[in-house]
Amino acid sequence: MTLRYQQLVDLWGEPSGGRLDPKGAVGAICTDTRQLRPGSLFVPLIGERFDAHRFLPEIQALGATATVVDQSSSAPVPADLLHWRVDDTLLAYQQLACLHRRQLSAAVVAVTGSAGKTTTRELIRAALAGLGPVQASAANNNNDVGVPLSLLQANANDRAVVIEMGMRGLGEIARLSRCTEPDIAVITNIGTAHIGRLGSRQAIATAKCEITTALHANGAVIIPAGDPLLDEALEAVWSGRVIRVRLDDDPAADADWIGHLHGGNLHVAGLSIPLPLEGRHNARNLLLAFAVAGELGVPLPSLAQMNVTVPGGRNRRLAIGDLNVLDETYNASPEAVMAALDLLAAAPGRRFAVLGTMLELGENSVALHRSVAAHAAELGLDGLVVVADDPEAAAMQSAAATLEHLAVVDAPEQAAEPLQAWLRSGDTLLLKASRGVQMERLLPLLPRL
Repeated sequence: MTLRYQQLVDLWGEPSGGRLDPKGAVGAICTDTRQLRPGSLFVPLIGERFDAHRFLPEIQALGATATVVDQSSSAPVPADLLHWRVDDTLLAYQQLACLHRRQLSAAVVAVTGSAGKTTTRELIRAALAGLGPVQASAANNNNDVGVPLSLLQANANDRAVVIEMGMRGLGEIARLSRCTEPDIAVITNIGTAHIGRLGSRQAIATAKCEITTALHANGAVIIPAGDPLLDEALEAVWSGRVIRVRLDDDPAADADWIGHLHGGNLHVAGLSIPLPLEGRHNARNLLLAFAVAGELGVPLPSLAQMNVTVPGGRNRRLAIGDLNVLDETYNASPEAVMAALDLLAAAPGRRFAVLGTMLELGENSVALHRSVAAHAAELGLDGLVVVADDPEAAAMQSAAATLEHLAVVDAPEQAAEPLQAWLRSGDTLLLKASRGVQMERLLPLLPRL
């Protein structure tokens, strides 16, 4: 798909430099000079340590036919290069993505939540495969730059676009909603991730409900049932349809989709569907994906053959020698750690965990670290290695003091020593921590039993 120059004039007014052909078109939107193709519009983004305006003198030779320039930039622009002065090149990038989105016939599904965003994104992608080609966010492209990038990668053949939205503060998801103008919004849960930045679960719920900012009036929000905090925050900003899902043994609450989990299968709407990903939390995420599929007309029987692939470090089982490893190294929030511990507890034989620091929890950090360690003790794990600094390490050590094996170390690699002494063939080991801990560094050091 292409954008006409006239669309850009309507957005930003008359350009400077060069000669405008009202019938002309932009071939591609590009933020990386290494990927510039003939006919591209180059968007120079400004980061904390990098300003792409420095490439403006050379982009014409690289193939660009137009660019936007931040009002604050003094970088020289080729005199004959078509360009628009804008207040913010990042906002301009999002506006371009929104123009592109409006030309798509595909349904746009936006996904946010405190935990499980990426997994739910991939479950939705798989559930919608029966419609035809589905474009979805890749890797961690869920922020102010990644969301427009994901949208711009969609084309006229796509039948659906699934966009993941992350945030670290108020206002961010509102911007992303205006960029994507979703048809369906999914909120996986309201937890405590980033509570150090937002201060409370109430503020987190408010931030997540910003996903409705530009949600189409005839669209729908899909959420887990039974969270009064989420219900209250959503009611304050959205008066349209709300679709709720829950498992039948969750606390009673009105729901449109109710699933029964038994023997590795999810029973819902008269069907028995094998869980593509393990765990009760993923059964709920799957119900969210089913609700999206139902909204978009996917025949439910086709969902029995879903092909789901999640990025590394999430819900991944590894066999290292005779050791069973649950690789959850990508990231961690208190709710996600609790869910992973529950999954570990269901494993046969002896069960061990290496849990690292959960970041951005602010003044709640010590209490939340204590709670996950206490949960590990309640589940009767055979051993726990804590990878953290005080005071979180001390709180976790105290809460898990009843475990038979317990160690505290400073770095992931140091966990290998106690594990070498504890583990035997057939044991199951969980690894989980926030991204900044880089828990995956432990994987090549695990004993091959």
